[in-house]
Amino acid sequence: MKRKDFWVQQRQHSLFPPSLFFVYLGVLLLMSGLHTGLLVGMDELGWPSWIQVYIPIFYWGAVAVGLTLFTRRQIRKTYEEPMLKLAQATRQVAEGDFSIYVSPTHTADRADYLDQMILDFDKMVEELGSIETLKTDFFSDVSHEFKSPLAVISSNAEMLQKGGGLSDEQTEQVENIRYATKRLANLIQNMLKLNKLEKQTIRPMPEVFDVCAQLCDCAVQFEDVWERKDIEFEADLEDSAAVYADAGLAEIVWTNLLSNAFKFTPEGGAVTLRQWTEPDRILVSVEDSGCGMTPETIRHIYDKFYQGDSSHATQGNGLGLALVRRILELSDGSITVESRLGKGSVFTVALPCALQNAPEEHAWIR
Repeated sequence: MKRKDFWVQQRQHSLFPPSLFFVYLGVLLLMSGLHTGLLVGMDELGWPSWIQVYIPIFYWGAVAVGLTLFTRRQIRKTYEEPMLKLAQATRQVAEGDFSIYVSPTHTADRADYLDQMILDFDKMVEELGSIETLKTDFFSDVSHEFKSPLAVISSNAEMLQKGGGLSDEQTEQVENIRYATKRLANLIQNMLKLNKLEKQTIRPMPEVFDVCAQLCDCAVQFEDVWERKDIEFEADLEDSAAVYADAGLAEIVWTNLLSNAFKFTPEGGAVTLRQWTEPDRILVSVEDSGCGMTPETIRHIYDKFYQGDSSHATQGNGLGLALVRRILELSDGSITVESRLGKGSVFTVALPCALQNAPEEHAWIR
């Protein structure tokens, strides 16, 4: 009984009800009657035969155009427009926007299956938004709770190390404790930064600055790394390049990319930092001769906590690239990657030029 009632309800609220057939039938019968009257009138008036041939052709052509436009309008209004709104909303949800809401096409008493699908979609988005809020709040709360105990562990380990009197084995264990707490502290710091960026409690504070000078400062921080691993490091930068962005957030981008490059490059390998200017943007690339990535890994490298190479899992936390992408999204920038397994990777960042984005007080750069 319930199944029968369901199909009766679907027929009543179908996008193209059976009554539409009778509408078309009535229109065609009316047009046929007019056509017959047109033929009789032309014959009685004694119009030439060629006119009596072409006028019915134009007449039925006009009827066909009218019916086509009417049908096209009905399809667009009842099906295409709601589906287009739903597709756009789905894209926004896929990009992490859970505030989207799609209004049903009809009122509740005239709702069809498309309206029900829209209502189910809105309910799903609301639940996803609640889950995302719970998750981010959980990360934030846990991260804050971990900070104080970690500081105590780190300071006590440092005091033990400075106090002396430890055997070589005990000294190594204390060093392991300090290293582990440092990694966990970095993880918590990245979690908090990413959480604030996603909730937009951190808003970019753009300013005009020289990205070349900033890249040099970031690269120098890894000098001991490339010397220890005997990595050939090359920097190919312009003398200066002005960008209009948040300098603090941009520094996080370069630091993460360079850190990954040196981490995944084996001893005796090479890392290259390049920067160049195009008419409307500044580009920066970080290339390494490391292990490279498979296409499957490339698809997931911006996912939180994803680490494609398990052999380096103890050297990272899987949040660096997620943080980089979020920063660039907020800065109107972009990041692309090219990689081949065993051949290394190239990450390329694009940022808008200061020429297009700087306010009037920075007109000196134009």
